[in-house]
Amino acid sequence: MFKRHIESLKDVLLRNLREQGLETPLKQKRLVEAWPEIVGPVITRYTLNTYIYNQTLFVRLSNPALRSDLSMMRQELVNKLNAVVGEQVITDIRFN
Repeated sequence: MFKRHIESLKDVLLRNLREQGLETPLKQKRLVEAWPEIVGPVITRYTLNTYIYNQTLFVRLSNPALRSDLSMMRQELVNKLNAVVGEQVITDIRFN
């Protein structure tokens, strides 16, 4: 009788995503989708656009006062967003 190498479905899927180069874009998408959950409905209402480029999350806001308030909370937001994904996906946030 031979022994089988048994892997969990999660491990197989993660390995497959990594091999195809899709793991990082998937984590980036999850992080961008977590923005409303982290900042809440009031800030989400003023958020016009969010995207990631070179490990920086760019957030376009319609309220200048909110931009300055969130700039002071930048590192805390980075930590919370990375915690949602479970890995360091972004290193900074820029508010436009």
